[in-house]
Amino acid sequence: MATPSPLIVDCHLDLAWNALGYKRDLTLPLAQLNRGEQGLTDHGGRGLATTTLPEMRTGGVGLCLATLIARTPVGETAIHGNLLDYPTPAAAAAVAAGQLAWYRTLAEAGEVALLASSSAVSAHAERWRGGGEQRVGVVLAMEGSDPIISPEHVQRWYDAGLRVASLVHYGLGRYAGGTGTDGGVTPAGRELLAAFEAAGLILDVTHLSDRAFHQALDHYGGALLASHQNCRALVPGGRQFSDGQMRLVLDRGGIVAVACDAWMLHPGWVRGESSTDLVPMSALADHVDHICQLAGNAHQVAVGSDLDGGFGSNQTPRELTSIADLGRLAPILAERGYPADQIAAVLADNALHFLTTHLPAGHS
Repeated sequence: MATPSPLIVDCHLDLAWNALGYKRDLTLPLAQLNRGEQGLTDHGGRGLATTTLPEMRTGGVGLCLATLIARTPVGETAIHGNLLDYPTPAAAAAVAAGQLAWYRTLAEAGEVALLASSSAVSAHAERWRGGGEQRVGVVLAMEGSDPIISPEHVQRWYDAGLRVASLVHYGLGRYAGGTGTDGGVTPAGRELLAAFEAAGLILDVTHLSDRAFHQALDHYGGALLASHQNCRALVPGGRQFSDGQMRLVLDRGGIVAVACDAWMLHPGWVRGESSTDLVPMSALADHVDHICQLAGNAHQVAVGSDLDGGFGSNQTPRELTSIADLGRLAPILAERGYPADQIAAVLADNALHFLTTHLPAGHS
């Protein structure tokens, strides 16, 4: 008889970028991958990766929103340099298509299951919890929409399996102002939002500038989530959402998934300078608590770790050196009085409910 398995749903992982940008074999055990990176200095976080598919299985992370990402920034590149940026939308579209091909290849190999409908998500979660599923479930998301050459291409990406998309990443983009800017939604961005709504794409509001955030909500009436987003009330800065922004997402029935990036968890934490010793896992629980207080319930908060999203365990809470450590959040929440059903909701059920509510009903 299959052994029941816990389930964690991660609302944001850049798996394809890690595989193709960092040239990592994510089918390897984590320790083996990190040993193979010893001595490499081309990018930060080498030898400190936290996420592989075997490690996800070990930690019960059986389903995730996994990204396609390639940017054509407007003006100065803001972050990650040439790992993400391409000169034209056509080039970005080609890179994202290659990332999609990588997910499809893993699916053919039995490493992942591509999930594009509510019935597929529900069935996958049931199989995983029943101990009969080893494939990691993947719902495709796009971080920044530069690979969508024009609004006319939205349906093409939807038909290919894309179910969630944001307008922009860091800096200024073709469709909106992102993190670190005060740019708004562009005319092309407004057209894109209309195409998202028509197709049924879920809008991820993470990384929008404050101005673009409010404009996007004005121009889009569909389902919202913040896939990897923390609270400005606890950690000041434009990367986090204000309480007002959080409430707008929550009032629209959206979910907010907390991220594990140290500079989003500790005020004044500086990349490349500050120690991870400053950031306990309890800081992540602080953001969970804050969102629950704003929502008035424990049903609209989830986890979107962003682990290996351009960093490694050099930029995570001190007790978290592997994605398998996400489960450490459970006893912290229990100590704070969260009952078992609410802990399961934060780690999996809230995200599952959101996805099964807003994805199309048919099979993948």
